[in-house]
Amino acid sequence: MSTIIPVILSGGAGTRLWPLSREMYPKQLLALTSKRTMLQETALRLAGIAGAGDLIIVCNEAHRFTVAEQIRELNLKTAAIMLEPVGRNTAPAVALAALKALDLEPQAILVVAPADHVIRDVRIFREAAEAASRIAAKGKLVTFGIVARTPETGYGYIRRGEAAADSGPSYPVAQFIEKPPIDLAREFVASGDYYWNSGMFVFQASRYIAELGRLAPDILAAAREGYQAAKSDLDFVRIDKGAFERCRSESIDYAVMEKTRDAVVLPLDAGWSDVGSWSSLFDALPADEEGNVLLGDVVVHDTHDCYVHSTSRLVAAVGMDDHIIVETKDAILVAPKERVQDVKELVARMKKSGRTEPSLHREVFRPWGSYDSLDNGDRFQVKRLSVRPGGVLSLQMHHHRAEHWIVVQGTARVTCGEKTFLLSENESTYIPIGATHRIENPGKVPLHIVEVQSGSYLGEDDIVRFEDNYGRQGTST
Repeated sequence: MSTIIPVILSGGAGTRLWPLSREMYPKQLLALTSKRTMLQETALRLAGIAGAGDLIIVCNEAHRFTVAEQIRELNLKTAAIMLEPVGRNTAPAVALAALKALDLEPQAILVVAPADHVIRDVRIFREAAEAASRIAAKGKLVTFGIVARTPETGYGYIRRGEAAADSGPSYPVAQFIEKPPIDLAREFVASGDYYWNSGMFVFQASRYIAELGRLAPDILAAAREGYQAAKSDLDFVRIDKGAFERCRSESIDYAVMEKTRDAVVLPLDAGWSDVGSWSSLFDALPADEEGNVLLGDVVVHDTHDCYVHSTSRLVAAVGMDDHIIVETKDAILVAPKERVQDVKELVARMKKSGRTEPSLHREVFRPWGSYDSLDNGDRFQVKRLSVRPGGVLSLQMHHHRAEHWIVVQGTARVTCGEKTFLLSENESTYIPIGATHRIENPGKVPLHIVEVQSGSYLGEDDIVRFEDNYGRQGTST
């Protein structure tokens, strides 16, 4: 049997789940429906398919270290973590994965899934993926059609055709349909011939490349050029930016699946949700006797059918019905459940005004750990640095700011100029403007440091990196 290579697409921004999901730390990297992140749940679900090989992950360059760390925590192996320099939708992203898979195994069958979906019945999904792989081995391009039980207007639909004698449990795809109005969605569900479009696919890597080359040759050419000029960077495959930027943005549905003669739909009834909004996340989680989903430090009174999520402080609600309330360290969202699709427009408005909240959390993650901006004002900023065991910040300097470091937990190995020394808990040091410096955590417990910055300019782009264990020389991220 051909090798099955699971492919995870992890390039989305998840703006409808703001303020938890943000561009630099989107929903697939968050633990929203279990103790594991959505990426981790997807990886485990795909890795358990019979005959599955190592994962291929296609992700945003800015997320690379977090993606790699989350997969490492599962003790799963990756055949490649492929870095998109720019987002170009799913058709080019899958092309990159298919080209890599063909280098690994010419007969490879890809099982392609977004990183941010929920599937409650993993066993049924894996059985369906194995059945789809057998269909794909015959040259078909398979998409999973979710059995539609309610008239959802937030999903696209697939209309099935008449089953062929040798098609097994699948049907020819008759039509792809954009998100319909409610009256049409009701007709679709009542007919039984329509499925929700899952955005998951199974096909031979060679068949996808052949069909993409026939139906969208410009996309294949740009993806191939970007892949062939790619460079290895630690555990990552860095796709050539110049070539990939020239690729037009197109979904796999538009580029291939709507036009190929070999598309088939395989029904799937496994508790699927794309968790595309706060209301769909509410539906995916168990509610209490008042119909509420309450997470974190939350107290409510006379409140029903609400999603209330606190991450850093007490959130109290009185007399609320059918609302979403989400608190983070730097933002609070309050919206009726029936208006949650408008969160995307709200985020776009904030981005247009130049606010950073759509992109960054107050706590920012780095390959060595994270930093949390606690306070700032004219010519000062206070941060809490958390450095994981073995973590090493880059050897760097700043032109415009000095730094004071106070160790509050663990032991730090500090480089300042020509000196290297240890700092223990309750000890501190001073880094002058222009001094070359670095922090390392040589211990076995997390290192926590309070950093007080002072100077005329405190932006993150005032970093000159000389050495970096994570390949970030010449960058400020």
